[in-house]
Order: sequence, then structure tokens, then C-alpha cells
Amino acid sequence: MADRGSTGRHPIVFQAPPSPTSPPVPIGKRYGWRAALELLQKVPLGELMRRAHAARMARFPADQVSYVLDTNPNYTNICETGCTFCAFCRTSGHPQAYTLTPAELARRVRRAERAGATTVLLQGGHNPALGLQDWLAYIRAIREACPTMHIHPFSPSEYVFMAQREKMSVAAILRRIYDQGIRTIPGGGAEILVEGVRNRIAPRKASVAQWLATTQTAHQIGFQTTATLMYGHLETDADIITHLMELRRLQDRTGGFSSFIPWSFKPGGSVLGREVALAAHPAKYVRVIATARLVLDNFPHIQSSWFSETPSAGELGLLAGADDFGGILMEEHVLKQAGHTPSVTLEHVTAMIRRAGFTPVQRNSHYVLLGQSQR
Repeated sequence: MADRGSTGRHPIVFQAPPSPTSPPVPIGKRYGWRAALELLQKVPLGELMRRAHAARMARFPADQVSYVLDTNPNYTNICETGCTFCAFCRTSGHPQAYTLTPAELARRVRRAERAGATTVLLQGGHNPALGLQDWLAYIRAIREACPTMHIHPFSPSEYVFMAQREKMSVAAILRRIYDQGIRTIPGGGAEILVEGVRNRIAPRKASVAQWLATTQTAHQIGFQTTATLMYGHLETDADIITHLMELRRLQDRTGGFSSFIPWSFKPGGSVLGREVALAAHPAKYVRVIATARLVLDNFPHIQSSWFSETPSAGELGLLAGADDFGGILMEEHVLKQAGHTPSVTLEHVTAMIRRAGFTPVQRNSHYVLLGQSQR
């Protein structure tokens, strides 16, 4: 089982020691599996943060931390996959089930754009009533309503599901989306890239091999993708390291990952929550962030999230190797259904970044910084 403890009622207060002048790993060498596990389990947290922060500053010497203004309206909550960790999805016919029409989705995105959003993260359930033409209709409706909005649609597991539904190859589905001008894909559905654990929490979802193959194909076509990790459920620390190594090997082959985004399992309202009642301690999140920065040496960006965890844990992640603070979600439903409903303004996010000692700067979904840093 993963390390787990009380979520605590008080914010963690920690100041990382100054970064060393020398890199934590000699040039040309990498952390192997056993050394990576030792980082996650045994290296004192302050020392781990120090090493990770040094690696981050070596890659990004400026004191900037990026963020994106985005929205995640979730086009449907109908899903036939039945993942035990999910409190969001509903079966067809459930009184709370919904599927947005393209016009409804476009109206929601337009509202977010008026509030400042530049990116729409488009994900939903594995809804058997929706086909490829529906996906294309969503993209076209958003583009017509919001021509400058960056559309960041459909996770690898959704592509696997759609390919099976349409009796097409995953590559063919990806190319149809690419032909719509889409160039980035969210890395959701990875959960934990260890088949034994995956079979226990998401037995009907895309397998480890399918998720990796879909992502590799996307990179080869020309998409840039993120990569995620969900921890704090039935996995072990060894499983987390195996997950990181799978990502690193794929990045060695394709170079298509833009960032790594971990988040902890939220037990509220899910079937798995009956077995795993306590959320992972925020200190574990900081350890995962720091370990990822050191192990994923071929990933440019590591994201620390105020939203998926706590503001305090998110701030600490910025002192533990992360260079990005994620999105200021203007609409989100997945974590809300699990009872996790943090809400902040742009002013709150930029204040948190400054409090951690950095300068906030807005980016787009290609991690290109927009305009001038905010002082």
C-alpha cells in the first residue's frame, strides 16, 4: 500500500534549503529504478526538495512559474467503464446523467472565454452513444464560437474507446482530430501504469499497453501531450516508480510529452473510497513532485497543482522541482463530485506563486509564456 496518513488540519510550513551550485546527478547519468525508489521513500524531504529544486533551476534559471487560464466543462458524464475511483460518471438513464449538445458546450466555453480563459480541456466519460462525428461537432462548435480558444481534447483512454466504437484504428481517429487543427492532448486516463493495480481500479479502461501505444502514436503524428499519475489508492511506492520509468522510456523514444501532472486519489463518493478512506498526506504529494523532477529528466515541465491538492501542498511543490502551477479552472466537475471543491481567483493563484518566491507568468497549452511576467 502507498504511504498514507492524516490529511491534517494545519498547512505544512517548510522552507527548502538553498540550492547547491552543483547538479544533483552527474551529467550523463540518470536515476535507475532502485535509486528512484530510494528518493521517494528514504531521502529526507528537505534534501529531496533541495535536489529537485536545483534540477529545476538548472533547467529554468529564471524565477518564473507559469499558469494557464482554462476551463473543463466535461461534455458528458455518461460512462460504461465503471472505474472504482470515479465519483463523476453516471450510467445512461441515471437521473443525473447528461450529454451536452455542441451548442451547449460552445456556450459554456464562450462564458469562460469572456472571463479570460484561453484553453478548454475537453474530456468526458466513455459514452457509447457518442461517435467520432459528435467529437468533431464539439470541436467545430467551439471553434466557431471562440476562434482563438485553444482546444485541448480527449485523453488517450477516450481515443481507445472511440476507436473500438467506430471500428477504426486509434491512429485513424487521432489523424481525424489532428486534421481539425488540434495539436495537444491531455494525458488523462494514465492513472497508474501497472497492470495489476490497474486491473483492480479500472479493469474496463484502456490497458497500460494501450495507453502507452496511443500516446506514442499521438506523438508520432505530431501531437504534444501531458502525462498524469493518480496515486494514493492501491498502488505501492514501487508502482509509482514503475509508472515514472514507463513515461521516461516513452519520452526517450518520442519527445512528445510537455509536462508531468500528478494528483492524489480523492476517496469521497467513489466505490474505491470504501476501501481507501483516507486521502494521501500532502507531504506525499511533495515527495512525488520532487522525485518526478529528478527521475523524469527528459520532461521539460513538472506541474504542481493548488487545485488537485491543497494550496499549501501546491506551493511546496514549487519549491520541490515544479515550474508550473497548472490551470485556474473556471468550470470543473470530476473532482467536485468527489467532494474536492477548492476555488481561487487569478489573484489568489498569483499571490501563492509569489509567496513561494517566484514570479507568476501566464502561458498557453504549448507552455509558451504570454506577454510579460506579472510583478
